[in-house]
Formats: sequence, C-alpha cells, structure tokens
Amino acid sequence: MAEPSATPIKLYSLEEVAQNKDKKWIAIHNSVYDVNPFLNEHPGGEEILIEQAGKDATEPFEDVGHSTDARELMAKYKIGELIEADRRDTKVKKHDWKSSEEGGSPWSSWLVPAAIGIVATIIYRCYLLYQSSH
Repeated sequence: MAEPSATPIKLYSLEEVAQNKDKKWIAIHNSVYDVNPFLNEHPGGEEILIEQAGKDATEPFEDVGHSTDARELMAKYKIGELIEADRRDTKVKKHDWKSSEEGGSPWSSWLVPAAIGIVATIIYRCYLLYQSSH
C-alpha cells in the first residue's frame, strides 16, 4: 500500500511577501512566515516584526542571535517557502559571546566596568568620611 503524500509546500515570491506586508509576512532563511498572530507575544516588541514585514528579514534575525527555542517556535508560523528564483544562500550564525578584541571569556566585558564602579564607590565613601571629619 502506498503512503499518503505529504502536503505540498506552498511557494511564494519575495514580491508576494512584500504584497502581504499588511498581513505581516516575513521571509527568513528562505521560509515564509505569517507573524501577525505572534505580534503581541514577541519578546522584542511588535514594532520589530512590523518593521520587517514584507521583507527578507534573515540578516536582522541572525544579528539578534535568537535562541534555539525561538527558532523552534517559528515552525508554528511558517506558511511556505520562497520560490527558487528568490532563494539566497543563508547560514545560521553561531554567536560567539567572547570579546572580539581579546577573544577572552564572556564575562570579561562586564568585569572591568564593575571593578571601576567598586573602586569609584570606595573613593567616594572615603571622600565623604574625610569631609565629615573636617
């Protein structure tokens, strides 16, 4: 017995995505999403999704560094894929949270400012003690 065929994937052009800007369609990694139902739930605010509506938002999506959970949640809003002519070679960015200058540990970017803040607090308190004694 033959197995039933999977539901065919709906294909859209970038022009169709742009025409459905009001419906909040977005293309990311060659897939098309209707994010209108997700507007109120988006942790970054609905403005970001509205700003990207009707566009290929792959680059802004990757620049933010979305979590694995966010990437899995996207499947719920997928309505199709881009036609072959509009597809781009896209890659998921691996975010390396190391300092770009030093290649150091991820917490080194806040360690120096924290140390400066502690030293400044100590100096200020010493100053206040000195002023109150004179």
